Amino acid sequence: MKIAICGLGKMGSQIAKKLNEGEHEVIAHNRNSILVDEMKTLGMVGAYTKEEVVRAFGNSKPIIWLMVPSEVVDGELGLWLKILPKGSIIIDGGNSKWSDSSRRYKEVKEFGSSFIDIGTSGGVWGYKNGFSMMIGGDKESFEILKPILETLKNPTGDYKYFGESGSGHYVKMVHNAIEYGMMESLAEGYRLLKEGPYKHIDLYKAGVVWQHRSVITSWLNELTRDILKDNPNQDNIDGKVVESGEARWALEVAKEYSIEAPAIQSSFDVRIDSQKGKVNFATKLLSSMRNAFGGHKIN
Repeated sequence: MKIAICGLGKMGSQIAKKLNEGEHEVIAHNRNSILVDEMKTLGMVGAYTKEEVVRAFGNSKPIIWLMVPSEVVDGELGLWLKILPKGSIIIDGGNSKWSDSSRRYKEVKEFGSSFIDIGTSGGVWGYKNGFSMMIGGDKESFEILKPILETLKNPTGDYKYFGESGSGHYVKMVHNAIEYGMMESLAEGYRLLKEGPYKHIDLYKAGVVWQHRSVITSWLNELTRDILKDNPNQDNIDGKVVESGEARWALEVAKEYSIEAPAIQSSFDVRIDSQKGKVNFATKLLSSMRNAFGGHKIN
C-alpha cells in the first residue's frame, strides 16, 4: 500500500522504516528536511511539503498517518484538509485526547474524508518487536488499513478495532494511565532496596532475578534492570518527570464517572511534584525509564 508518514520523530521514523521494509510505498514528510533526507536514503519517497505528499499519491486516494504531538494536531489537520481530495484517510497515531479525536472525526467527515484514531504503543522497540495498536473510527477505513496494520504488528505486536471514533485513543489513554502506576511502583520498589535497611543490595541483580518468571516479570522491569546496570546511582539524572496528558485525562474521566483511581492519582501527583523540585532516586529512575522506552519527541 501507499501511505504517507508525517512526523518522523522517534516513533514516526520507526513506523516508516517498518512499513518500508514491509514493501509498502512510504512517503516520508517532516518539517525537518534532514529527517526526510534520511528516509530517502532508505528507499522511501521524500516529500518536503504537504503539496508534494499529495502529488506523490498520483491518482490514488491519499492515506496520511500523522505522528505529531497532540497539541499541534488541529493545526496540522486544518492545513491538510485544505489540499486533500475527498475520500482521503487521515490517521492520528499519536497520544491525542479521545474527545478531540471524536470531534476531529466529524470535522474531517464534513470534508468528505475519513479520520481514524490509532493509539500506538511499543516505543522504539515496536520497530523490532511489533507495535500494539488501538483503533477507533470508520469500520470501512479500518478494513482498508489492514495490510498496513498487519505489517506494523509483526512479529509479536497486535491491533484491535474498538468501534466509534475516539475509542482507540480512549483505550490508549487508559493504557498510559496504567503505565504511570506500574512505572511508579517499580521506581518506589527499587528505591526501597537502595535506601532501606540493607545498604549493599545490588539493584541490578534484584532486577535480574525478578525478570525470571516472577509475578512482576515485565518489559518495564527489564528496562529498569538494564538502566540500573549502566547507572546504578542514577548519576546526572535530574529526576524531573513530565506528565504527557494521558493520566490527567484518565483522572478527569474517573472523576466524572465516580471511579476511584488512587494508584493512577498518586503516580500522577509524583510527576507533578517532581516538576516543582521534589525529586529523589525513584523519580530519577522514572525519568530514565521514560527516556528508555520512548519519550516521543517530534522534530
